[in-house]
Amino acid sequence: LFQICFPYQYFRYIKFKQNEQNYTMKNLFIIIISSLFLVKCNNSNPIMKQWSDKSLEFGGVPAFDKMTPKLVKEAMLKGMEMSLNDIDKIANNPESPTFENTIEEMERSGKLLNDVYPYFGILSSNMSSPEFRKIQGDLAPKLSEYYSSINQNEKLFERVSAIYNGSKTNLLENNQQRVLDLTYKSFAMNGATLNKDKKQRYAEINLELSKLYNDFSNNVLHDEENYVTYLEESELKGLSDGFIKSAKKIAQDKGVEDKYAITNTRSSMDPFLTYSTNRAIREVVWKNYYSRGDNGDEFDNNQIIAEILRLRKERVGLLGYENYAQWRLQDRMAKNPENAMALMEAVWPAAIARVDEEVADMQKVANELINPKIKIEPWDYRFYAEKVRKIKYDLDSDEVKQYLQLDKLTDAMFYVAGELFNYKFTALEKGKIPVFHEDVNVWEVKNKSSGEHIGLWYLDPYARQGKRSGAWATTYRSHTTMDGKTNVLASNNSNFVKPAPGEALLVSWDDATTFFHEFGHALHFFSSNVKYPTLNGGVRDYTEFQSQLLERWLSTDRVIKQFLVHNNTGEPMPKELVAKIKKASKFNQGFDTTEYLASAIMDMKFHLADPYNIDVDKFERETLTDLKMPTELPMRHRTPHFGHVFSGEGYATAYYGYMWADVLTSDASEAFSEAPGGFYDKEVAKKLVDYLFSPRNSIDPEEAYRLFRGRDAKI
Repeated sequence: LFQICFPYQYFRYIKFKQNEQNYTMKNLFIIIISSLFLVKCNNSNPIMKQWSDKSLEFGGVPAFDKMTPKLVKEAMLKGMEMSLNDIDKIANNPESPTFENTIEEMERSGKLLNDVYPYFGILSSNMSSPEFRKIQGDLAPKLSEYYSSINQNEKLFERVSAIYNGSKTNLLENNQQRVLDLTYKSFAMNGATLNKDKKQRYAEINLELSKLYNDFSNNVLHDEENYVTYLEESELKGLSDGFIKSAKKIAQDKGVEDKYAITNTRSSMDPFLTYSTNRAIREVVWKNYYSRGDNGDEFDNNQIIAEILRLRKERVGLLGYENYAQWRLQDRMAKNPENAMALMEAVWPAAIARVDEEVADMQKVANELINPKIKIEPWDYRFYAEKVRKIKYDLDSDEVKQYLQLDKLTDAMFYVAGELFNYKFTALEKGKIPVFHEDVNVWEVKNKSSGEHIGLWYLDPYARQGKRSGAWATTYRSHTTMDGKTNVLASNNSNFVKPAPGEALLVSWDDATTFFHEFGHALHFFSSNVKYPTLNGGVRDYTEFQSQLLERWLSTDRVIKQFLVHNNTGEPMPKELVAKIKKASKFNQGFDTTEYLASAIMDMKFHLADPYNIDVDKFERETLTDLKMPTELPMRHRTPHFGHVFSGEGYATAYYGYMWADVLTSDASEAFSEAPGGFYDKEVAKKLVDYLFSPRNSIDPEEAYRLFRGRDAKI
């Protein structure tokens, strides 16, 4: 390395050795300087430069333009090493444990690793590659060992326990007590109270799970990338011009001329199944999408899922819990799996009954249009639902799309953020901020009144090779005030099919709703007023509530009149069309609710079942049969590609949370609809920000909701 980086110094050093010269001051100086240069060369990794620095513009930003998988791996390993050194110092502090010298120092620890994680996350979710997937596989067990070494550090837990027990008689400040309670609970839930042998097994299980989660994700991504349906020009009937142009461009990008590509993602599959008149190809596209991870090959996930379920049950059994769901839900709003199941089971009969009505309507249309008659199959549902929509409500989804331009929807979200949160979004010039792909744009977020800088918002809207499907929000840096105020770097990520050059990106009403939903998460990040990093976390069945609530502003009159304008004429959406949309707002809710609930119930059923010798595919089929799942539609996420649940633990036994959040959303919406100013009422908006968004996890969610509403939510 010395020879490559500094050939002249290396040459002088070799000459010195060859001549066996005496150690003169001059020669010694050359060796010392050369050694310093070597150290500098060895630390030239730009990813290891800690970019979170309040003295830099925007508080420092990630050098996304310089990252490579190898550099990120090196930085992740170094970050873990330095973080564990921080933890070791805290655990072995000879002074008596206090909140300041233990909990606060834990909050400060791992700065380099915190700075490196955004790079790792981008390469994992937005820019994956075969090279990175191998590195990710190498890092997964090391990360598991890293977290286990912290959770099972006996000296550290002794200090945390001492402070926790002491706080029962000498209460801390509210935010300090909340951090302490969450920290202690996290240790206890992750094996800190176990004996030596059980701790070892607990860590071994985490290590095995980390590898399985990584394999599961890579298998799904493989099937998304490799099952592409190519169409001839004669097979495009029913599809819109914009979709056809986009499909043409995607095929060309993949090196296939004179054909049209339907990729194996929801954003490509959904419109194709809705509008294509070619039933045979609809079946192919449908089966490709819903068979991800379930093709009986080396990328099949069924056995991986069985092993994940078995290991999860064994792990929580070490802690004395009967099943994984019982362990996971103890710190959620639902509290236990029985409460979560009760809500879902209350809704399920009505949902499948509505599906029966929807299928009857569709079957009638199909019987009139098709000869010989067909039975509605899953690949027919979207197609005939669209036919029924036109007949019942005179509503054409493609007509609605003409008023839903992504750029205008982005402006609409900024308007809502300005009215409710007093935020102003200003686009930054390309090149001002490093980004990981040319499609990414960045906005600065400021307080409209004071001009105070709040943070940066990154938008990565388009699907691409190596990007996981779906839509999500994330942070590269969160707000805290523990050591001076930090700004927020937040990101929204979608998988819209990129339009052909010069064409506007037109989206469906459902996609527009999802766009608002994910922006709700970003606003939750930006509005944080917490002191300690831990308090930026959240309770899963509560944090979806804020984002679901923001969806309601898409259909407000102000947004419709100002931003839902026709792609060609620029005219606002006519009142007649708005009326049709609102009248049809509950249309197809049997499909939407049933496909979601089936996944949520299946998530819970899997984790309540005995996982030993389980046949995952058989269990899915038999459970859905017992539930009387309509055969005309699938679960939203079939088990072999249910990444929410099996690519990690964030949503495991927690997918029900969207419905739990729906209860809060509906109740909170009434607070606005009952107010004098409606959905833009300043007084209710202030309470929304103060009690539901800004506190993050600094107060109990139920208490926060009562502060906003003056009572508990009503189902």
